[in-house]
Amino acid sequence: MYLNLLVIFLQCSELYAQGKVFTFNRVEIKVEPSDKVKNGAPMSIICHADISKNTYFQLKHNFTFLKDGKLVFMTMSDKEDARYAIPVAKSSDTGEYECRVNADGKMGFSKTIYVWVAGMTKPILTADKKEVSEGETVKLRCELPEEVPPLEFIFRKIKTNSEPIEKRVPEQNQNFSEMEYYVEAGDNILQFDCFGKRQVKSGWESSQHSNKTLVTVKEPFIKPTLITKPSNNITEGDQIEFECSTVAAQMHGIEIIFQKNRTILNSVRDKKFLRYSILATQEDSGEYLCKVEQGAVSKTTKRNVFVSELFPRPTLYASMTQLDESKDLILNCSINGLRRANFSILRKSSSGDILLKKSRILAIKVNVNDTGSYTCKAEVKGITKESKPVRISVYAPVSKPTLSVVSGSPEVVLGKPLQLICHSVMGTPPITFTFYKGDEIKKNVTNDTYATFLDEDIGLSDNGGYKCDARNNHSSGVKTSNILNVTVIVPIRDASLGSVPYGEVEVGSDTAFLCSVKEGSWPIDFKFFKKTDHEVLLHEVREYSDRTIWHKKTMKRKDTGTYYCVASNRASVNVRSRPITISVILAAWQKGVIAAFVLTAMAGAGAVALWWFLRKKKKAKGPSMEMSGSALAPNLASEKLTRPPSDGNYYSGSGYIEDNENHMKSTDESKGPDLESAEVDYTEVEVSTLDPHRDSMENRHSRIYGHPDAT
Repeated sequence: MYLNLLVIFLQCSELYAQGKVFTFNRVEIKVEPSDKVKNGAPMSIICHADISKNTYFQLKHNFTFLKDGKLVFMTMSDKEDARYAIPVAKSSDTGEYECRVNADGKMGFSKTIYVWVAGMTKPILTADKKEVSEGETVKLRCELPEEVPPLEFIFRKIKTNSEPIEKRVPEQNQNFSEMEYYVEAGDNILQFDCFGKRQVKSGWESSQHSNKTLVTVKEPFIKPTLITKPSNNITEGDQIEFECSTVAAQMHGIEIIFQKNRTILNSVRDKKFLRYSILATQEDSGEYLCKVEQGAVSKTTKRNVFVSELFPRPTLYASMTQLDESKDLILNCSINGLRRANFSILRKSSSGDILLKKSRILAIKVNVNDTGSYTCKAEVKGITKESKPVRISVYAPVSKPTLSVVSGSPEVVLGKPLQLICHSVMGTPPITFTFYKGDEIKKNVTNDTYATFLDEDIGLSDNGGYKCDARNNHSSGVKTSNILNVTVIVPIRDASLGSVPYGEVEVGSDTAFLCSVKEGSWPIDFKFFKKTDHEVLLHEVREYSDRTIWHKKTMKRKDTGTYYCVASNRASVNVRSRPITISVILAAWQKGVIAAFVLTAMAGAGAVALWWFLRKKKKAKGPSMEMSGSALAPNLASEKLTRPPSDGNYYSGSGYIEDNENHMKSTDESKGPDLESAEVDYTEVEVSTLDPHRDSMENRHSRIYGHPDAT
């Protein structure tokens, strides 16, 4: 019975366990009262888990709230809702929120929701000093206690009747910032405030302005006073006195500086005033400045002064400004509307003005050295004024110019540029030079003593016709150079080399080498070379012709090789011919001697061989010939008589036969009847001789060529 109850209990437990089935449908997140909350107001983040179950049973829900991916709140609940309450919302609560729900090992995730807490807390501004002196600094601190960086702080300096001056400071890691302000002269009472800014999803958001902080400024000295005597109606020649003064709490370190425009006229230290006086001229009109400085503080006062003209600036008149040497020059100095003054005429110089005469009129006979600038001065009541300078130019006539080639030699290579120089030894610059090619003007140049001209269009017909003119402002006019004739050098073109005979040359004979060019100006330098391991110069000559012949005597076997020639002229271009090959061979008579020697040796060898052959044959026929010796003798005798005489072309064998006869007689009896049928053999040798004249003529039938001019 107990066993049955246990089985029933286990089955019920299994059925109960199989009945706890649930699933997350979704997880929702929302903000109350809305996703945009005013700074300081309450707000709540609510998370709801929508879960489906197969039957009713309780679940433990673990809710996790995150802001910008960081944990901000956790809670455990049997309910499907959880709340993250923020009683006082701050700008730092702005961000993206999400929630996660864990139930019995299963997880549910909500979407993110952006919450904007509008408005920032009011910043707090403090200053390290409440009272400062001009030239000192004040340090400010602006703080946003409840805000979270990154932040941007804006400090404002507020002056009476002027726009605030702002300075911005970004802070990435702290919620406060500090700034130092320099207190300038004139900053009597200063006010400062600040505000903060932060970046939100929709842009930048600003805080309220902080409390205003008041800073009192003390003056170490007052603004200076500038007085002029006389104060107005100042005329040239009057004495002007300037006085600059100030009042300071401490005179040590006080400096007073007196300036006109940017020029310092006078200065004093550790004193309350400065004085400066001048004899007034019209150039003294302008703005004067009195500046007082102590440490970093500087204060200025300005005053404009106008000086009336006592008399106008004098004018210098010249009878002529450009004239020939030895002409008369008159200089006259005058003042419009005023005749009584102390006049002087001067010549300007780099080392100082040269006084020529204390008078209003100067008359001189000029030379070239009188060229220069002249002025005059007029003095009335201690005031001296100077005229504008007048330039006087005295001209010497130009000499006849010389025209030459810059390179020195009056010649040019065809196709190369020609540079000419025209030079006048005498003449006052500037001198205008004109270059002519034939009657055509090529170039005008204005220079001191010479000018150059580059002619880049040189042809074969440009062998003369250059000249140049020179002129300046002298009344004598133009001078012309002599005509310059220029020789045009034609460069060498297409050198060629030939020989007679060509190709093969007999030992001991002469060879003529002909080197010529298609084009080139004379004289031409010809050089003949033999090509070996290094270039060997054999012959050189200068010719006033487009060709030259070099006769090489008595050729030898070692003269076999490759030859070429090089031609050049004043164009300085070496033109090399194509190489030719010369083979030095034996002469015809030398070949004949060698042939005769060889044939003679061959004939001698043949005779020895024949003699040896007949002797061997005689020994073989000896026994039979003795038996028929008597019958053979008459036949041999008749054979001897009928043989033609020898003319030197044949070699006779009769001596050999006579020896056989004697031998045959001694062996006659042993031979018997076979002697009647015996025969005698002999050999004729034909020896041909060489005709040296014929061989020589045949060798001379070889061709002669290798040069277009060879005959």
